Amino acid sequence: MSQSLSSLFEVSIDFDQSHLFFPTIVITLIALMALWIVAANAKQWVARVRSGELRLSPFNEHADKFRFFGTLVLVIVYFWSMDAVGQLFPNTGMGFLLTSIPFMLLLSLLYVHGITSRVLLGIGLNSIIAPVAAWYLLGQLFAISLP
Repeated sequence: MSQSLSSLFEVSIDFDQSHLFFPTIVITLIALMALWIVAANAKQWVARVRSGELRLSPFNEHADKFRFFGTLVLVIVYFWSMDAVGQLFPNTGMGFLLTSIPFMLLLSLLYVHGITSRVLLGIGLNSIIAPVAAWYLLGQLFAISLP
């Protein structure tokens, strides 16, 4: 009896899979909310499409396709390079740090209007300070593993 009762207080963690716990919960919740939104608005959307008020085109004529596709390319390169750099410096968070700085710089430059020296200084400082602060806080202070 006491042997089975003591097993209730034992916790075993599979560290190869433990990092997938919260992302799985978040993805499931996002998918459920997306289904809820579609189900709640499906009748209105179908009616608007049939009346011609709403088009099913992914872009309107004023869409900024350069920034959209630029962002997609930057995000894909960011995640790929984060893994590649992380493999060079395992378990240090350098993959996150060394790829986040240029990613933030390029993404900010992609979306900025009216480039001046003051704006460039702000973008440059933010691109360095924010990733270093996140790396230090998460990776060093709280010992959260970063890529």
